[in-house]
Amino acid sequence: MTLSSDFHVYDTTLRDGAQQEGLALSVHDKLAIAAHLDDLGVGFIEGGWPGAIPKDTEFFALAAQRLSLRNAVLAAFGATRRPGGTAATDPQVRALLDSQAPVVTLVAKSHVRHVEYALRTTPAENLEMIRDTVSFLAGEGRRVVLDAEHFFDGYQDDPKYALEVVRLAAEAGAEVITLCDTNGGMLPPQVADTVHEVLSTSGARLGIHCHNDTGCAVANSLAAVEAGATHVQGTLNGYGERTGNADLVTVVANLVIKQGLPVLDPLRLKEATRIAHAISEITNVVPYSRQPYVGASAFAHKAGLHASALRIDPDLYQHTDPTQVGNDMRTLVSEMAGRASIELKGRELGYDLSGQDELLARVTERVKALEAQGYTFDAADASFELLLRAEVDGERARYFDVESWRVITDARGDATATSEATVKVTAAGRRVVATGEGNGPVNALDHALREALSPAYPELRKLQLIDFRVRILDAAHGSDAVTRVLIETSDGSSSWETVGVAANIVEASWEALVDSISYGLMRQAIAPR
Repeated sequence: MTLSSDFHVYDTTLRDGAQQEGLALSVHDKLAIAAHLDDLGVGFIEGGWPGAIPKDTEFFALAAQRLSLRNAVLAAFGATRRPGGTAATDPQVRALLDSQAPVVTLVAKSHVRHVEYALRTTPAENLEMIRDTVSFLAGEGRRVVLDAEHFFDGYQDDPKYALEVVRLAAEAGAEVITLCDTNGGMLPPQVADTVHEVLSTSGARLGIHCHNDTGCAVANSLAAVEAGATHVQGTLNGYGERTGNADLVTVVANLVIKQGLPVLDPLRLKEATRIAHAISEITNVVPYSRQPYVGASAFAHKAGLHASALRIDPDLYQHTDPTQVGNDMRTLVSEMAGRASIELKGRELGYDLSGQDELLARVTERVKALEAQGYTFDAADASFELLLRAEVDGERARYFDVESWRVITDARGDATATSEATVKVTAAGRRVVATGEGNGPVNALDHALREALSPAYPELRKLQLIDFRVRILDAAHGSDAVTRVLIETSDGSSSWETVGVAANIVEASWEALVDSISYGLMRQAIAPR
């Protein structure tokens, strides 16, 4: 595929995406994210607003020293000059030049009401602000993108003025005029019609910037491209204020995979899942499992009917090959599972169960019985693999035997409560009694169990419990309800989840914890000692 140099993939995660509620990026976070975006192959990375936000000023200064971009160029975001002044003397405009970014993206008003009520100036002065600022920056050797803010609302209210903004910006030297659905209220037909009309009337190069308030940001972006826009803006993972921006990976994947448009290198698109999740780690925003293309559940199949078909041909229940975006097909094991689901899951885990009808029936019935008690294996692959391996081998690998365990939680006055756990186990032929302290009963049990097992299995020292989730089942029973606990454990390079179910939350946690330790040893191919 020959990539199109005439199409811009423009990322604004570091600026518009950073406006998401609860998302706070440090300068070093932004540098790390920029490197990932460059790996993805986007053409433009909008780094922030230098001169207005000190952190963004620092970002551009450090980026010049530390970022070696191979695919993207940095864009500095800012506003047109102030009313009544000149671009050449405006300190905010000068800060855009000082950023050394080769691209400057200017936000400008294209809605008369916003000009009069937000900028508090006249429509004529707003046009002069656009002309002056664009021509000054272009004259200084910068590539200029103009973001026409609130364009679609402005076009509905006063199409003549909105069009004049586009015409004048292009005449002054703007490379692209981006039509912004700033309030996110448009629908695809409105976007398509407006882009077509503006393109036909102005002849300017147009871009699209959509927010997701109607749930249509991706669809609106695609509609704009279909109507002739050749510059698309979005954010990784759909970050952004309110309901977010257009998810750039989803937009690009649809253009490349579904429409065959060469807007991004397919080899780099294969890195999309890894990069989306890596950026989630930096932002500390939990990845959305059902995110199109790159979500953990994007190609996960649960129903037994689906699994039967998938065993014959994966394409029967998948809209595309998940490896094109670096994802993979997953088979979920649940009470809906039939033998085909178990067989597929076994194959995924490295077990060939074809033709073993008795074993498949036994595992299927056991899964259904356990899920009737409250267990879930679609989110606990590790616990399922332990179950499956026990059935295949005839018994579960016994790395240790538990004699007993107990936990005491102590709180005195207003002091923070602490927990102490004692476990008694036999491992490598030795009976061990160990204690551990923690900020809660599960943390204390985790420490105590590791302390007891480490002499026999020093490999456990690199395992770390990284997530702990509790679900109350049959909540109508109140404090007497059954509890399900999911524990996620990491060895530093990958992670796995285990499940425990009991009426007692600590007992359910202990069961999941024992599974997580046993699985961690098994995946390292360690034999019981």
